[in-house]
Amino acid sequence: MASILLFVQHSHGKVLKGTLAALQAARELQSAWGASGIVGVALGPQSKTAAESMVAFGLSSVRYSEDALFEKYRAEPYARAIALAANDLGASSVVGLASSSGKDALPRVAALLDAAQASDIIGVNPDGSIKRPMYAGNVIADVELVAPSRVVTVRGTGFAPAGVTTGGGDVAQLSLGGDPELKEQPRFGEVVSYEMSKADRPELSDAEVVVSGGRALGSSDNFEKVMFPLADAFGAAVGASRAAVDSGYAPNDWQVGQTGKVVAPTLYIAVGISGAIQHLAGMKDSKVIVAINKDPDAPIFEVADYGLVADLFAVAPELTEVVKSIRTSA
Repeated sequence: MASILLFVQHSHGKVLKGTLAALQAARELQSAWGASGIVGVALGPQSKTAAESMVAFGLSSVRYSEDALFEKYRAEPYARAIALAANDLGASSVVGLASSSGKDALPRVAALLDAAQASDIIGVNPDGSIKRPMYAGNVIADVELVAPSRVVTVRGTGFAPAGVTTGGGDVAQLSLGGDPELKEQPRFGEVVSYEMSKADRPELSDAEVVVSGGRALGSSDNFEKVMFPLADAFGAAVGASRAAVDSGYAPNDWQVGQTGKVVAPTLYIAVGISGAIQHLAGMKDSKVIVAINKDPDAPIFEVADYGLVADLFAVAPELTEVVKSIRTSA
């Protein structure tokens, strides 16, 4: 009976929270599909540390490679290494987080393994079919993968992070010799440089509170003047609608929505966001949604738990001061 391979995504050895959500999905798939167990593969700098940490989560075997080929992410060598690990460990299926790199690499893995794929899943049914959103989340489809080999990417907000478990497995270096293509490094291109964004605020995908601004803010100066103090008052991450990003008010990695990041924080505050379907698909699973918009007919109010029809430039600074006052006195 074949196992399920988990693509362990990490940052310099620290396993991403979303990877643990993908592991929980893999556990549910293991039960539904009758897989023999869950194995893993980690690639890149300090991947051995990430691999060793995953043993505590019940993976029976984890392969890693810190080869220079994986120092900076590139889709094809990563995909080939994941497929190689699946073959080496006897895994018929591959599961990974639907992050930017997961969405990029795992379809290639599916092609290499001649596998059926389902993307961005949010649930597993007892019969082995899986739930995934379609049409910007307006339809939740039950999908059955009938091929013997399967690849699945998991929406990080769709599953609770897996907890540690008893038992453990072995950790070993992945031998790249099984795929001669991996020796031909020039064909994969070259990453000249990375420009890493740095921020003192929480990371958008993991934050408990997110405040997002829309096009109604009018300019990048207004975005900074209104949204940054509000975020700092709440200790929140800053997000933005696609319209705000396209207008240059905020960087691309702050975009929340179907073509941006999908978030499900405890509290989501939408400031000057009308609520297009594209944006709602990225935040409507938040536990509490607060909307501030001067248009009473804005679609955002249809999903909001609390709505305030008002001028954002008047009420957002007031809200900032109130929150500051409460937190200072607490």
